[in-house]
Amino acid sequence: MAERVLVVDDETQITRVLRAALSTQGYDVRAANDPVEALRIFEEWAPDLVVTDLMMPGMTGVDLCRAIRKKSAAPILVLSVREQERAKVEALDAGADDYVTKPFSIQELLARVRAHLRRAPERVTDAPIEVGDFSVDVAAHTVSVSGRSVHLTPKEFELLLLFARNAGKVLTHRVLLTAVWGAQSAQQPEYLRVFIGQLRKKLQGDGAKEYIQTEPWVGYRFLPEGGSD
Repeated sequence: MAERVLVVDDETQITRVLRAALSTQGYDVRAANDPVEALRIFEEWAPDLVVTDLMMPGMTGVDLCRAIRKKSAAPILVLSVREQERAKVEALDAGADDYVTKPFSIQELLARVRAHLRRAPERVTDAPIEVGDFSVDVAAHTVSVSGRSVHLTPKEFELLLLFARNAGKVLTHRVLLTAVWGAQSAQQPEYLRVFIGQLRKKLQGDGAKEYIQTEPWVGYRFLPEGGSD
């Protein structure tokens, strides 16, 4: 059965282009021109992934993210323009998994769609996590990178575990701070900068790979097979 993708944008030209591009890749695609219609389709059709614009009349893409997250863990990919930095962060905090900045290439969008559809919804369990170069034993609180054992402090381990469970996704500063240090720390990004710096050094070791990618003004993305920052 073809994977289902719901495209939401108030510009019919964009929905037409995206629908055509996704359909040629074998996806079953439906489109909506406003979030209210999108929610109706979502409830009736249960798509595997949602691609939505942020700025639409009435109910916004951020509101749509919140509404979907109350019902489902399906991946949400938001479309934004560079000037929508605040809305982009709000969408990620509201449950969106990733974003693509307009103008974007169709190939980049398709690659993001494939990546998110490959990942099953995460279950927060004590089962070991094997992802990319990483082996994380949740119960034993041990980590190895390409077979190399890495000693982490308790907070560093919590941070890595959150990254490992959300590999490839953008995690905002607020999400990371709240999850690891609590809601009272959401406005204290200096905690995060220090721990990210320490974690990067330990994970990289003597190698050249960068595993934690900075998303300027937004947060961080964990690349378990390594990348460039």
